[in-house]
Amino acid sequence: MGARRIGALVALGLALAAVGIGIRVHNAFHYPINKGFDARPNWRYIDRLGESWALPAPDADWATAHPPLFYYASAALGRALGHPDKQDLVIWIRLISAAFGLLTVGLAAALVYRVDPENPQRAVLAGVLLLFLPVHIYMSAMLHEELLVSSLASLVVVGIAWECTDPGRPRRALLRAAGWGVVAGLALLTKLTGLLIIITGAAAYALDGWRRRDPVLAAGRAAVLVGVALVVGGWYYAHNRLEYGYFYPYGLPSHRILFKYPPGERQFADYLRVPFATFTEPSVISPELLRSIWGSTYISVWFDGHRHFLPTTGDAVNRAGTVILLLALLPTLAFARGIGRGLLRAVESPRGPDPPLLLLVGLTLGGYVAFSWRNPWFAVLKGTFLLGLSVPFAFYASESLNLWARVSRARAGVIWTWIGVLCLAAVLIFTQGLLFEKHDKPGFKWAKPPIFHAPASD
Repeated sequence: MGARRIGALVALGLALAAVGIGIRVHNAFHYPINKGFDARPNWRYIDRLGESWALPAPDADWATAHPPLFYYASAALGRALGHPDKQDLVIWIRLISAAFGLLTVGLAAALVYRVDPENPQRAVLAGVLLLFLPVHIYMSAMLHEELLVSSLASLVVVGIAWECTDPGRPRRALLRAAGWGVVAGLALLTKLTGLLIIITGAAAYALDGWRRRDPVLAAGRAAVLVGVALVVGGWYYAHNRLEYGYFYPYGLPSHRILFKYPPGERQFADYLRVPFATFTEPSVISPELLRSIWGSTYISVWFDGHRHFLPTTGDAVNRAGTVILLLALLPTLAFARGIGRGLLRAVESPRGPDPPLLLLVGLTLGGYVAFSWRNPWFAVLKGTFLLGLSVPFAFYASESLNLWARVSRARAGVIWTWIGVLCLAAVLIFTQGLLFEKHDKPGFKWAKPPIFHAPASD
């Protein structure tokens, strides 16, 4: 690729990055302070720690059942800033959370360029797919730990994938494993889903050791990563076990409102059904979507199925959802096709970045299936729970799209135009106040006779 074309790509990438960053900064200041997933209980948790460092009991409030790193860090920021008022501190937290999310974007682009340096346009595409991913944009405006835990997990998986591309014996292998163990432990201290990246890292090291025919190295790296991670992040769960009799709370009275939510039970068919209403009625309380796990999740990833960021009602909102959800089919299918290619490569040889990326995909989707089965309510079907797949999504979707575009100039024109329109739709819909502005109450409300099941743990 010529220097002029590379320069044009760099300029395009920087321009798009400026737009993506600008949206997040704008939303941090203009999205209402008390809106978003669990905004009020999350603030109460932070405010409580701002007054006292004492760790509250898991059942003290809705959010106190969560691991404390995000809340301690937010409270420490408030103290460092001299206890500013709520609005100022929330904006600071949003900006820092958005910065962690942008770290994930950079990590994905860097990994793609490391693996495929002959196609720098693919690295730009990988970054763009995350920059303008709706769930990534709207979560950047919320007082929540999801972007922090996903960025920590992304740092670990990219670091280990980078190591796995080294054909020789890695130097300072145990020291690097300890470093990734620290980061993975911080992810575990942020959210229980951090456990997935610990398992992913250990399994990836085992496969890499098998490829190198060095089981001692494999066992040593896996043991160091797991051991360090459990020391860094496991103390909270050990504290719960000693103090309250459980490692992680489940079925707390403070979550009792979830007993009222439909459908109240899960069926195997719920994991197979993707109704047309996914595109025509993009709302998690649409009657047809109450029994569709992946339909509800899809609209939460590519739109705002829970209406925490967008207005709850309105034909214009639904029409915008239809447009962006249809456009999102292309990168979603590209992601699925890329996973297929990655599986074939991993079967042929465990060398390269595919094993850790695919392990993370499998564990995350498996965990999501188990979680949604145990917690059978529309409120828990959130694309935010899949943000840990940010790097694999960017890696595999960009691979497929780049390959498809190389078939012919005509196809390339269609693909790049399609992705450009998708990004434009994301900008228009998810820049607060541009087309839509959130004024009503966050999320859908539901009232019906209780369904007596244990509530969600997260």
